[in-house]
Amino acid sequence: MPLAAAAAAAACPTPIGLPRPSCRASAPPRRRHRFRLEASSSASTPAPAPATADEGPGAGPCPVVRFDMADFTVADRVSVGLHGRSDEMIFEATVRDPSSELYGSTVVLRQLTSSQAKRRGRRALEVLKKLARRQMMYHSYAMQVHGYVTPSKAMEEGDGPLVLVHGYHGSYSLRHWLQLSDWLPTLEATLALDEEQVRRVGDDSIGGPAVTRQLRLIRILMRDLLIGVNYLHSHGMAHTELRLENVHVSPVDKHVKVGILGNAVDFQDSDPSNSTVTSNNERRKMMIAFDMRCVGFIMAKMVLRELMDPSTFLKFKSFLNKGNDPSCLREFLVPVLSQNSPSGNIGLQMLDRNWGAGWNLLALLLATKSDKRISCVDALRHPFLCGPKWRISPTVNVLRWGLGSTAVRLAEDYIYGHPQRRRLAHFIELMEVLNPNSRTENWLHLLPGRWCLLYSTGKHIGLTFRQPIPRVLITDAFLTFAQAPEFVDPVLSLTSEIGFKIMPESDWPHDKSGTEGNLLVTTSARITSGRIYTNTEDMKGSRITPSSYLRGKWGKSSNMKQLPASLPAGNINVDEDEVDVSMSCGSTLNVNSAGKVLQEVRTQTPPEMFDLSKIVCGTYIDSRLMILRGVNGSALLFIRSNRMSDS
Repeated sequence: MPLAAAAAAAACPTPIGLPRPSCRASAPPRRRHRFRLEASSSASTPAPAPATADEGPGAGPCPVVRFDMADFTVADRVSVGLHGRSDEMIFEATVRDPSSELYGSTVVLRQLTSSQAKRRGRRALEVLKKLARRQMMYHSYAMQVHGYVTPSKAMEEGDGPLVLVHGYHGSYSLRHWLQLSDWLPTLEATLALDEEQVRRVGDDSIGGPAVTRQLRLIRILMRDLLIGVNYLHSHGMAHTELRLENVHVSPVDKHVKVGILGNAVDFQDSDPSNSTVTSNNERRKMMIAFDMRCVGFIMAKMVLRELMDPSTFLKFKSFLNKGNDPSCLREFLVPVLSQNSPSGNIGLQMLDRNWGAGWNLLALLLATKSDKRISCVDALRHPFLCGPKWRISPTVNVLRWGLGSTAVRLAEDYIYGHPQRRRLAHFIELMEVLNPNSRTENWLHLLPGRWCLLYSTGKHIGLTFRQPIPRVLITDAFLTFAQAPEFVDPVLSLTSEIGFKIMPESDWPHDKSGTEGNLLVTTSARITSGRIYTNTEDMKGSRITPSSYLRGKWGKSSNMKQLPASLPAGNINVDEDEVDVSMSCGSTLNVNSAGKVLQEVRTQTPPEMFDLSKIVCGTYIDSRLMILRGVNGSALLFIRSNRMSDS
């Protein structure tokens, strides 16, 4: 009899997750016919025929089993983490048939009522045929479907529910694990982390600071998840429904299990008229990219637990849906997560480790273009998921990302000492040598947008020792490139925007409030190809003053035997005849006061931000960072601005 009928007969229907009076689904005593399907049954049977054993490791018959309701003792409550849809009813049960291989084990009975739910159930049974060749992998990384309950006459006619029987892997989904207040020690105990276990991620120690412990656990969970997803992709299928609610951690074999494969999609189109080599390849890439984006969302929520809050996650998704590049996520998320962070920014610390490797992996998983997203295999080799005991050879892109991330982290600190400034200048020069977008068309494509000034290698002048009048504090400095309608390529409009505050003179070290103002400089610039020379002898006729360019350190930082004589650059030729300068302030200033404020703003900002004609060329650009060189040889480091206030 159907499970719903059994539950109704017991007169104890209860919402999922709440205790209910003890009840059992029973049927009239009869001999049960249990067997493994090796050929398709009658046409009215909804379950497909399973595949038989294939040759190879872990091969064996696909055990799709028909059950009767009399084979189960239904529990009086359901674990909260099993997550049922509105068209599903979930029951926990114990197999009580002594002749069954599952005797005494706990299983889940998932009653599917709507036509869409029954389609998902039948699809989950069909998937077993394709995965039969590697049952060991299927059992380790996916929620195993054992079979289904023998359909009643109503079910055979298409009116009754379909009841799937699948594995039980604990009381919680991964979402519920992460929502526990003591989730870290609880998950560590569930996975029984010891030195043998942590070797799976290239580590050889347990314990340590909270950041280290969480990073180690994230690596274990992510690697298991990626292995399971890659297992599906290698068998020509995409999961399409990866989320925290569908991921479980088994306390038995200590593996992550992806949910029931009821929405798994074949890479090859089932319609022969649409099935061509090209269309199938495009479909395969699209479905893999969709799964990898879902894995990226799972990773983001595991690492940044603030994203478990729906309102914060909505801001996160809104940022991506607006077309912003995921490589700029850090600049966007740091102010959002720093407001009332319950985890003390441990997630940010994890992503910042190893030269910002976590941000790089997250950006690759969530890449805007599907063909730019990382695959499961490459993700498993990424430095963020590899422990300190594994030797990996990072790609040039990862090295380039690490240099940029380190430069950003150094620039975020207020730098006084010469050692820090020399180190930052060295990183900037390394980035220039590794510029991935040196052609003019790359610059024209990546330049448009708003860029925030992080650091200048030129002279820094502050307020502490000078104590000028008026006291002016520089808040932000932006450089905006835009394709104006009146201009054609390669001409862009160029705007420098410098924000400042006029602080009270008496208590300005402690009181940073004051009147806000803006200085705007607008002009146009033509972008052409050019070169920047690294040797003084080759600099004749160049507008730029010689730079140190890695003297003495280049051999230690690169496999190149010697530094190139010149590097490609994008020349920025500013139109000096069409420059518009304007200043606005929240309070009324006389001419003399306005002149002093303007002079103080010019003193504290790099000269290139006021006199745009002093910008000579661009030496590095990617989706998040840009380096421009001034006529005096100083470098200006910018980061793309994607703040919510700027959107």
